[in-house]
Amino acid sequence: MSNIQAIASCAHVIRGEEGDYDGLLERIGDARIVLLGECTHGTQEFYHERARITQRLISECNFSAVAVEADWPDAYRVHRYLRGCSDDTDAESALAGFKRFPTWMWRNSETADLVDWLRDYNSALLPGTHPVGFYGLDLYSMFASIEAVLHYLDQTDSDAAARARQRYACFDRYRHDSQDYGYAAGLGLSPSCELAVLAQLRDMHRQGAHYLHHADAEGSDAFFYAQQNASLVANAEQYYRIMFQDRVASWNVRDRHMTMTLEALEHYLSGRNGEAARIVVWAHNSHLGDARATDAAEHGQWNVGQLVRQLYDKQVYAVGMSTYEGTVTAASSWNGAWETMRVRPAHADSYEALLHRTGVGRMLLPLHGEGGAGHLLPREHMQRAIGVIYQPATELHSHYLTARLAEQFDAVLHVDTSHALTPLDGPEGGRQREPGEAPETFPAGV
Repeated sequence: MSNIQAIASCAHVIRGEEGDYDGLLERIGDARIVLLGECTHGTQEFYHERARITQRLISECNFSAVAVEADWPDAYRVHRYLRGCSDDTDAESALAGFKRFPTWMWRNSETADLVDWLRDYNSALLPGTHPVGFYGLDLYSMFASIEAVLHYLDQTDSDAAARARQRYACFDRYRHDSQDYGYAAGLGLSPSCELAVLAQLRDMHRQGAHYLHHADAEGSDAFFYAQQNASLVANAEQYYRIMFQDRVASWNVRDRHMTMTLEALEHYLSGRNGEAARIVVWAHNSHLGDARATDAAEHGQWNVGQLVRQLYDKQVYAVGMSTYEGTVTAASSWNGAWETMRVRPAHADSYEALLHRTGVGRMLLPLHGEGGAGHLLPREHMQRAIGVIYQPATELHSHYLTARLAEQFDAVLHVDTSHALTPLDGPEGGRQREPGEAPETFPAGV
């Protein structure tokens, strides 16, 4: 038997049937954090298969939250819709908070279908059962999060609201343009707001017991939401301040923030529900595949996958996703309109090409344990990463990294020929037409 045949023999063929992921759930076992990656932000199959896995984790394995590579306020609007606490009438309106480039990353038909499923699932729960939540991990919503903190304090503590407004007034000159702030503060052209946002975050922590003293479950959720917004503002301020100066440092700030948010969410849900919370995470492979197994580590870069493994160790199970060729929804430049773009066949010396040679069109390949294929793979190989920007002409330089797949992930889901995601908006909806918050995933694209 050739090496390629041996790899193929380890694969679980995905046929679109109910039992497709039985083996995966067995391997996940008691893991509390399941990371579901993607090698592009615009592939229909990745969103669809992640949704299928997520639904089973929720309905069969007591997972209570979906945490995604999206901003906290935008995702929390979806969260409130799932709980029946908003004025949104359907999934598409609940996703309307995602207004900035790239809107298609979450405003798409597959996400809307998942949101509908989560809403129906929560509606069918017995009284007293904790519903499933939907949360964002990212940090691009600095000004929206400032408004959320002020709104909460206006409702609960007018004196604290006045102090917060005075601190956050440091940003007023930038007219809600986070990139403008980052450029000016980072180059020393204007004062930094660092001390102001840290003071506000400390104030929220100090006053937490007071705000929660007579709070019911809804009040507790409201404080947690506000506190995480204050934390987001502090981390986003740092991110924007160094974004134009140090790419690796800004990446590390972002992924540290996403990890801190996930950890805070896990602690909060565990305390509220009275049992260890189980959370499924959706993000790009570059965030969820352990950075120590990529060439990024040589530059001092870390990511969520590495940090979460260091925090939770064996309680983490990570699944990467890949494709050999097909189409993808992406833009050719920042703030550009989305396009349906042709994905080139993967480089011959890549993991994607290796999996293509198995002849299995759609498979889940476990990498560890009994029946795992990790030992059959090249220890180090090229790996493709397409974000919201795809530039086929420079693909080898701009979209490939060197990685050790079996150290990055516990399993990989491979779709040999994949198809473009269907956005809810036309191409013009993917553009950011006026100054404001930075585009999501800026400036890395993933």
